[in-house]
Amino acid sequence: MNSVTPSGAQYARGGALHSDLVDGRRQVLETRGHFGNGSLADGAGEPDEVDKLKLRLMSAWNNVKYGWSVKSKTVFNKTSPLFLMGQSYVLNTEEEVERFRLAFSSRVWLTYRKEFAQLEGSNLTSDCGWGCMLRSGQMLLAQGLMLHLLPLHWRWPDCPQLADVDFEVLRPCSPSRPSGISIPSFSSKWSTSASEKRPSSEVPSEVSKPAETRRDARTESLHRRLVSWFADEPTSPFGVHRLVELGRESGKKAGDWYGPSLVAHILRKAVDKSSELDDLVVYVAQDCTVYKGDLMRLCDSGNSGWKSVIVLVPVRLGGDSLNPAYTECVKNLLKLDCCIGIIGGKPKHSLFFIGFHDEQLLYLDPHYCQMVVDVTQGDFPLESYHCNSPRKMNFSRMDPSCTLGFYAHSKKDLECLCSAVSEALSASKDRYPIFTFVEGRGQDYSLEGYSGGSSEPSAHILPRGTVNRSSAEGFVFL
Repeated sequence: MNSVTPSGAQYARGGALHSDLVDGRRQVLETRGHFGNGSLADGAGEPDEVDKLKLRLMSAWNNVKYGWSVKSKTVFNKTSPLFLMGQSYVLNTEEEVERFRLAFSSRVWLTYRKEFAQLEGSNLTSDCGWGCMLRSGQMLLAQGLMLHLLPLHWRWPDCPQLADVDFEVLRPCSPSRPSGISIPSFSSKWSTSASEKRPSSEVPSEVSKPAETRRDARTESLHRRLVSWFADEPTSPFGVHRLVELGRESGKKAGDWYGPSLVAHILRKAVDKSSELDDLVVYVAQDCTVYKGDLMRLCDSGNSGWKSVIVLVPVRLGGDSLNPAYTECVKNLLKLDCCIGIIGGKPKHSLFFIGFHDEQLLYLDPHYCQMVVDVTQGDFPLESYHCNSPRKMNFSRMDPSCTLGFYAHSKKDLECLCSAVSEALSASKDRYPIFTFVEGRGQDYSLEGYSGGSSEPSAHILPRGTVNRSSAEGFVFL
């Protein structure tokens, strides 16, 4: 099996990416502006040679920067627990490392793509340099759909081996291994999986695999169908074309910056308009408040039965930087089974947060630019939709503007969600919680008339110092 391995080694030497940069260096002054400034979106029509050069340079530059970010290995503490999507892992045995590998690499990873169909109203054929927040939103929605459609704790049977990580295992399973686990670091984009490297007699049978990784035709079909909904083509219900189209209703266009709050509303609209998901709704909190009456009313559709729900809560966790008083609260939220991640990042760099380890957030990075995949082929490759390089960053670097995501399948699950999240919120050391649940209903709201410039939630948050607007709207481009 081939697997995408965006390790730092493939960028350390120039290679094709270096050639892309060198080839365009003499003409770079003709681009007139910083990568991702939206200039490529001006006007429609076929991209000319200068536009193609810009896209080529942007793609190369983003992949070089991505390579820098994964050049050094991510080190995992062997004694303290790591939390990933509500599950705990203490990485001091081979079994725990394997559990973590399967859990991490089974997440749907959505990144920049290039050479897809031209976005309506522009000449853009890539979201490289500007679409990172949309991709983070896609990943959060994909996680919610995995909980909605796939078996609980489902794992992809073809998960790639982890790359660019360092585990110092205390108790190896095999007595022939005196210390630790050897985690491969691949130097090529496509690599052979561990099962293909071993002799056939050593490849585990389906019976010997953990129950959640055994192949099931129906589940694999659902997995492939779910991924296809995020394909980069105009007909995909949650693809970048669709999200950009919905963003236009808020005055946004391809090439513009999208904040985490606006993306929450775009996702709500996308699910609402989707014909594939008539038993799922999305609720977006207003003013950092979840109104239980509105939430229950949205889910209880009468004759058609109860609908599952994704709850999105746009928040601001401080002024120009994260208020440390909220760190413990964010940790408690990420420990919950019902939490499906956080759309956020660091200034000027959107990321999708899926867990934490000690004082560092675990994330998926959308900034790796890949070729578009033709999902109309029945056996289209899935490898580029699953990541094998876990990354971490300190909580202190987290941009305070973000959107929290939660999922509840049934009415009972929703009641448990409200209770568990409220308890997690109470851990805040600040006198004001991140957000609140209240009884009753709030005033009506919709995406129409929503202004991206005034999207930052402020209720319940007392930032330290004055909020700098350039920081508040800092998730831009590169």
